[in-house]
Amino acid sequence: MEKDIISLIEAKRRSFSKGQNRIARYITENADKAAFLTASKLGQKTNVSESTVVRFALELGFDGYPEMRRALQEMIRNRLTSVQRIEVARTVIGDRDTLAAILNSDMENITRTQNEVDRGCFEAAVEALLKAKTIYILGTRTSSALSTFMGFYFNLIFGNVKVLYENTTGEIFEQMLRIGSGDVFVGISYPRYSRRTVDAVHFARERGATVLALTDAETSPIAQGADICLLARSDMVSFVDSLVAPLSLINALIVAVSERKPGVADTFAELETVWNEYGVYEKNED
Repeated sequence: MEKDIISLIEAKRRSFSKGQNRIARYITENADKAAFLTASKLGQKTNVSESTVVRFALELGFDGYPEMRRALQEMIRNRLTSVQRIEVARTVIGDRDTLAAILNSDMENITRTQNEVDRGCFEAAVEALLKAKTIYILGTRTSSALSTFMGFYFNLIFGNVKVLYENTTGEIFEQMLRIGSGDVFVGISYPRYSRRTVDAVHFARERGATVLALTDAETSPIAQGADICLLARSDMVSFVDSLVAPLSLINALIVAVSERKPGVADTFAELETVWNEYGVYEKNED
């Protein structure tokens, strides 16, 4: 569970120095901006030294400023509107090269995901998918790109995959009408979390299906209703959601199940024949 910084600040406010109180006040009043500032920039905003900012994080019980900033980001990420995201991005990127800033952020998310992912949960997810009677996949809003990608490859590997498409909440449940014991429901959701995906997770669980959640934190609303949870770090880039690390995690799932599923090589050999016969791919002719 992520630490609630605002509660920590209120609990310790009486012990703060004047400088620490200025930091506390700024964070409380401008959490959306503070969450994405470096220690140096937060010090400039509050007229204190960078070392004072670092000591403030330690006073709250964090291992250092980076951990405090990550906890603050987790706290506010799902609350930001698109307009607020644009404003935050301007503050974070500033005069830096946008391309470098975004690529570095994506690389950091992949590195953190690699270091933090639960290998036991990953293995459990692979086993559940291999044993599933039917695999249902749902991702709405920006996460629909991830569910479509996963569904494309899973449909080549398995013969029992249903990618659910968002129209109305009722139609999603209609597509899940026959879900039950022995099936696997894959719910994909990253901030800002989709209410429809949360509802579908609960529906699948009530029907007895195994729920696999792909999300960003244990505090995610779909993580709390899942049997297996795989976490991949996401981030926001202005009003755009950065889903590079989640896509990398999905790639790993696809490769892992393909390595253990009997007959995959034969399936793709047959597909190559079909693709060649019907000219699915452009051929390079020397």
